[in-house]
Amino acid sequence: MTTDKNLYRPEDLSSWEQDEKLGKPGGYPYTRGIYDNMYRSRVWTMRQYAGFGNATETNKRFRYLLGNGQTGLSTAFDLPTQMGIDSDDPMAFGEVGRTGVAIDTLADMEKLFDQIDLSKVSTSMTINATSSILLAMYRAVGKKQGVDPKMLNGTIQNDILKEYEARNTYIFPPTGSMRLICDIFEFCAKEMPKWNTISISGYHIREAGATATQELAFTFANAIQYVEAAISRGLSVDEFAPQLSFFFVAQMNFFEEVAKFRAARRIWASIMKDRFNAQDPKSMMLRFHTQTAGSSLTQQQPDNNIVRTAVEALAAVIGGTQSLHTNSKDEALSLPSEASALTALRTQQIIAFETGVTNVVDPFGGSYYVESLTDQIEKDVRVYLKRIEDMGGAIQAVESGFIQKEIQNSAYEYHKAVESKEQIVVGVNDFIDADDPSIPLLRVDPKLEEEQVRDLKRVKETRDNAKVEDSLAKLLTAAQGTDNLMPFILEAVEAYATVGEISKTLKTAFGKFRPVVTV
Repeated sequence: MTTDKNLYRPEDLSSWEQDEKLGKPGGYPYTRGIYDNMYRSRVWTMRQYAGFGNATETNKRFRYLLGNGQTGLSTAFDLPTQMGIDSDDPMAFGEVGRTGVAIDTLADMEKLFDQIDLSKVSTSMTINATSSILLAMYRAVGKKQGVDPKMLNGTIQNDILKEYEARNTYIFPPTGSMRLICDIFEFCAKEMPKWNTISISGYHIREAGATATQELAFTFANAIQYVEAAISRGLSVDEFAPQLSFFFVAQMNFFEEVAKFRAARRIWASIMKDRFNAQDPKSMMLRFHTQTAGSSLTQQQPDNNIVRTAVEALAAVIGGTQSLHTNSKDEALSLPSEASALTALRTQQIIAFETGVTNVVDPFGGSYYVESLTDQIEKDVRVYLKRIEDMGGAIQAVESGFIQKEIQNSAYEYHKAVESKEQIVVGVNDFIDADDPSIPLLRVDPKLEEEQVRDLKRVKETRDNAKVEDSLAKLLTAAQGTDNLMPFILEAVEAYATVGEISKTLKTAFGKFRPVVTV
């Protein structure tokens, strides 16, 4: 967390206060926003995160949210799907459909988007280690709907480096994972040009305990690694960079968060222009999705979480986000109920249509305090980037445990501050109620897991298993060679091979990652 002075004056600003350095909205270095008119022309995409149980139940929630004014879909997958484990695997027992929707085969994906026209909606999928498989399934569903793959619009997270650093839903070692990511870049550049091939995520880094500075620094270090990997594959930077996107958190330190987003745009623009010699302005624009902070939600006094979410969402909007998810008040206790999910969506709509904040582009631009914070965050991020560069890059920083250790240290310092009441969390370490009110919670019916396993068995019995085996054999041969793997994954998906079967095939070729333990 930044240390604030009690008053900021013009002399607290660096040279960035000059108009030619600060730039104008829609112009390099994009400190003030990537569009000249920002929300005056069109408000951000309201993309509420949803997914639980089986595909049928999640489809109902999708259609409910779309019917209440949501403007984009965001899909949460359960842990087995994220880890490449099928619902009938003993390792999946008790986890099927719990933290997101269970997807085993193309049949599940068809149910997930039943009665949802993929030519008219954009879909974000929070999936990493198995992102190539879920992307192939989405493309196959679009094909069945008659949608040209070149018109499909959406995002896969596909950011494996932050999994090693903070979140831990990885399967393969970095080399194999980076190959899959570059295969997706290359494939989509030709076959799905509207698709955002990666959402480079600072969200999970911050939620694991990082500071605002570390969130940006580690995210951009990862992004640099991805860009370098794609260029080494023979792709030109302007061929794929316009489809790179980012994912950040909005935390409770309001002004710091606004400054963080402004600094992030400026840093990325200069990285792309000065380091990678990008020529297309779209390659230099930092487009990002924001989610309010799950780690700020408390199980005590859960109604307070509505206020926290509103403050965080406002910071994201004033900071210039392109899309936004607002957390529900009950997410410290369970998956969001339908009622609390609607309140979270209404929070965005109230900010968009009642507050007037969309009437002005970069309303805090020129604030002595915000500009000073923006400069300080940029300076501190660049120090970290230089340090990681000196180590050899993000992969080396991950393999050595450096990034993980830095996050752990910051998390420890924050928890010490909460325990000592240096940092007040209302309802947790101060202003405590003797009797916290209870609220109705969503409970995933255990029968949904039984249904999912039964449906998977039915698919395996009715598919052409010889065709599945043939497609997996081709995939293994390709993975042991150098071919782009996406066409082979597509063939396996369309034969109704499972997420687990495809993942095991890739694991045979790539191996499994063993993390460095840091203390």
